[in-house]
Amino acid sequence: MIGRKEQSGFARQGQRFMRWTQRILLITGVLAVSYVALTLLNARFSQDAASHALEQQMHAEGQHAVSQLPLALKEGDLIGKIEIPRLGLSVMVLQGTTSKTLLLGVGHIEGTALPGEQGNIGIAGHRDTYFRALKDIRSNDQILIQTAVETVTYQVDWIQITSPSDGDIVSPTTESGLTLVTCYPFHYIGAAPERFVVHAHRL
Repeated sequence: MIGRKEQSGFARQGQRFMRWTQRILLITGVLAVSYVALTLLNARFSQDAASHALEQQMHAEGQHAVSQLPLALKEGDLIGKIEIPRLGLSVMVLQGTTSKTLLLGVGHIEGTALPGEQGNIGIAGHRDTYFRALKDIRSNDQILIQTAVETVTYQVDWIQITSPSDGDIVSPTTESGLTLVTCYPFHYIGAAPERFVVHAHRL
């Protein structure tokens, strides 16, 4: 049989273990919250800086110093801004779709048309940040793409749920269109199994 002294020792060890477990969980929680807060803060600063840069580009265009987007865009370069007035969505568009770029804004899908070009423009964004509002988008909603050169209006034609392997959704077209892509379902935990696709035509 275990004596009272041994039982007391086991109890103290159990209490110490619980205290250290609580401390570790608390520290882990604080670090996780701090990481999320810093990530969101960095994204906010990036959006503000990109918005200011776009305003400067528009001013330069007014002075006839800018005529179009650079021919060779690098990952993370500023392209413009996308707005969906009914949803209150307004976010800067950057070149590329790497993880780093999509933390700072929505990304222009490489190989698709650029604003101002003929064809299908592809833009991707995270469902849990910049493109969360897309869950409420409807047919006939208007989408604005603003660059330093012009603001172009698009109208939503259709909305579709598709497989991540479906590359046809951003395939080249002869008509001027816009395709928005994000993960689906919107409230799914982990890597989402499908894609939410919005297509719009230029007005």
